[in-house]
Amino acid sequence: MRKINFVFIIAVIASITASAQPEKLRDSLSIDSGSGISWWTGIINDGYRMPLKQPYKADLTSNSGNQAQPLLLSGNGMVIWSEQPFRIDYSSGKLNLKGKDIQYYKAGENLRDAYNYASKTYFPPSGKMPDKLLFTSPQYNTWIELVYNQNQKDILTYARSIIANGFPPGVLMIDDNWQEDYGKLNFHPGRFPDPKKMVDSLHLLGFKVMVWVCPFVSPDCDAYRALEKKKCFVTDDSGSPAIVRWWNGASALLDFTNPEAAGWYKSQLNKLTREIGVDGFKFDAGDFQYYEGVHSYKTGATPQEHSELYGKIGLDYPLNEYRAMWKMGGQPLVERLRDKDHGFEALQLLIPNMLAAGLAGYYFSCPDLIGGGEFTSFQNLDKMDQESIVRSAQIHALMPMMQFSVAPWRVLDTKHFEAVKAAVAIREKYKGYILELALKAAKTGEPIVKPLEFNYPNKGYAGITDQFLLGDKLLVAPVTKKGVVERTVVIPEGKWKSSDGKIISGPKTISADAGLNQLPYYEKID
Repeated sequence: MRKINFVFIIAVIASITASAQPEKLRDSLSIDSGSGISWWTGIINDGYRMPLKQPYKADLTSNSGNQAQPLLLSGNGMVIWSEQPFRIDYSSGKLNLKGKDIQYYKAGENLRDAYNYASKTYFPPSGKMPDKLLFTSPQYNTWIELVYNQNQKDILTYARSIIANGFPPGVLMIDDNWQEDYGKLNFHPGRFPDPKKMVDSLHLLGFKVMVWVCPFVSPDCDAYRALEKKKCFVTDDSGSPAIVRWWNGASALLDFTNPEAAGWYKSQLNKLTREIGVDGFKFDAGDFQYYEGVHSYKTGATPQEHSELYGKIGLDYPLNEYRAMWKMGGQPLVERLRDKDHGFEALQLLIPNMLAAGLAGYYFSCPDLIGGGEFTSFQNLDKMDQESIVRSAQIHALMPMMQFSVAPWRVLDTKHFEAVKAAVAIREKYKGYILELALKAAKTGEPIVKPLEFNYPNKGYAGITDQFLLGDKLLVAPVTKKGVVERTVVIPEGKWKSSDGKIISGPKTISADAGLNQLPYYEKID
């Protein structure tokens, strides 16, 4: 029997382990990056610009109104990461970065290799996922229908209309202005005479209930005075609570580096769950800009650290949603794309931005609200584009999550309304598969929605951003342009079955029927 040289084996293992470590930390980095190398960043709102085209500049000291990760991945297996934000200048064939403690590593040969290394090393999966109902049924948000007039009567009417119009119940989100004031997290008594009865009624209808919350506190309410005494706010140069301007006015801002502030905030959320029966929370704001130029309980806390701490609060609530986030990939948090305008121009951002979210480890994501989240777009129905609402619903149908806000039965004619219902039926068909992918992501960190380049590297697919893979089994090619009834679809290698039962052998490019009520998608059968 041949003797085993254990010393040699140990030396080889040590060598492999050493080679798997990133290069030394640096504050600047310059990489020759020719036209053949594709790059993706962790700036989710720039997803439509990926893979990056020169010239490109970005600064991760801003979260651009959405999630962010201090990350770059390349199509030839390179990974760049820093625990701190950095600046990107991609031009003249060079990728130049400036920041602090930047790590750079060649993890493999393709995008999947790069992502897998980054996921395992920097944002490993937690093994947990958000509430299953977020994946298995559509979500419904009251924002477009009620805007700032959130009230008990109309919320119940909206919920009953969902069911009366043939939609399945799911998570219902009560949006901004349900509360008495910012920082007073009780239902406004004038508009909600019996909030517990309302929530109980919604539960009986089959809904789970979330309410909108934020980290701001009105300086005019009694909660402000109590919190000021406990030093729960970020402060200005004088040491007084900083009054921060945001889209709803000017407010004090909770300082979650102070455990007292985090404890108070969670106590208010828990009171809503315990006494009213609320199931979870839509955590809005948390953007870096609100924490700039202020002082914190923790000396030297950065705006990004504040945003991250706000994100960590959601870990206690399986029903959660965030729009702004920093460095929380791999966690059981729902990340929604930032509010988009209504229409096809905004609709074309959904797929590439969702692809970027998955590659940043934010795989439990939702592509904004169906038809757009800007309420002003729906104030004049004569200017509304019914076709774009249908195509938006079709994009959502085979994404991790599907969220309505505007009531389709109110704003659409019969033809367009039935097309939206057909999209919901497609989701119903695959809801078990979507849940299976969410469970897999929680354990392995693999994105739910992926670009073709992820599964089929170095085939020329890197620039395809109007198609996506849902797991490994479904190829989805929605319509993203107005008036299109036929579209080109790139079919990768293997055998794929179209929704009408035709078998297609790839790789090849085909022309697919894509009428108003059709979503081109293909199921892999080998």
